Amino acid sequence: MAQRTSITSSALVRLLSSMGGPQAHARGGAFADGLSQWTGWTDAIALSAALERPGAVPPVAASEDAQARYAAQHAACEQLRSLLAQAIARETQAVGRSPLEAGLGFAAYRQCHVARQQAMELAIAPLRERVREALAACGPQQARLAAVDAVMAQALAPHERRLLGGLPGWLEKRSQRMAQQGVPETVLAETLRQELQALLLAELEHRLQPVEGLIAALRPSPTSPSP
Repeated sequence: MAQRTSITSSALVRLLSSMGGPQAHARGGAFADGLSQWTGWTDAIALSAALERPGAVPPVAASEDAQARYAAQHAACEQLRSLLAQAIARETQAVGRSPLEAGLGFAAYRQCHVARQQAMELAIAPLRERVREALAACGPQQARLAAVDAVMAQALAPHERRLLGGLPGWLEKRSQRMAQQGVPETVLAETLRQELQALLLAELEHRLQPVEGLIAALRPSPTSPSP
């Protein structure tokens, strides 16, 4: 059984905590308590319907087909993770180095941060939908899980977007504090690149957690030995 990653143990929460990040992010209890306030009554109705709706019974797939389905989605997730991580590393190491960007101050880092966040959101959402479709074809329980995930994704997306959208502003304030402390400009720029990359990579893992959970549910159960 795959080990679950809780909200409080996510890489993004731990990183923000170590960097003195926003308490709303760093304190897992406050974050989890706030989760219950993110769903409105219309979301609760949709979630209840998804939980109670009997799933359609698909044809029983051969174990080879189930394994192939799991392997394909797992490979797609890993490929996307690698591509997005490479883009994050490439863009964050280049930001602020050109003469034009050097004159923009923190604006260049903000633009990079926002662009990478948008790229992650646009790339991961279709993958999550494809994994849901694969899961829904596996059986009634899996179809119900896929339906619940779709409802939760829609309900929580605005709140997650708002919270993650605040990270560039938080990093800017952090850079201002370092500048006020007399950190040399060259050292500050390199520190910002490193911290921006670390934040974006941790955010990537955060965004992929729901997809990984669905893929784990795709994994075929080991067959019982014959008596």
